[in-house]
Amino acid sequence: MSAFRFEDLKIWQVSLELADEMLDIADEVSNLKLYRFAEQLRGASMSISNNIAEGSGSFSNKDFANYLAIARKSTFECANIVFLLNRRKLIKDSTKERLFKELAALSSQITNFRKTLI
Repeated sequence: MSAFRFEDLKIWQVSLELADEMLDIADEVSNLKLYRFAEQLRGASMSISNNIAEGSGSFSNKDFANYLAIARKSTFECANIVFLLNRRKLIKDSTKERLFKELAALSSQITNFRKTLI
């Protein structure tokens, strides 16, 4: 048995895997002195798992659903940053496409889980 409810949630586990990769990209971009890109990507990628975790501590399903909506929005923010990084030739097309698929899948999973709460 896990200490926290979010630890057992597949969407939280997937969001951590994605965050790890986004944080690696942010580190690479930061090395190029593109600090704003790096900080925005760090914040958006951490927001997904943070909001899932924070929402899981809610006293109501409605409140938890609101946190999941924010987490879902953060997947879109990450996708936009990935798009910009690709447009600026800072990440490869193949990386962008793979991350878009993973972010879209996570967004869908969050949406489906949220539907079970409301």
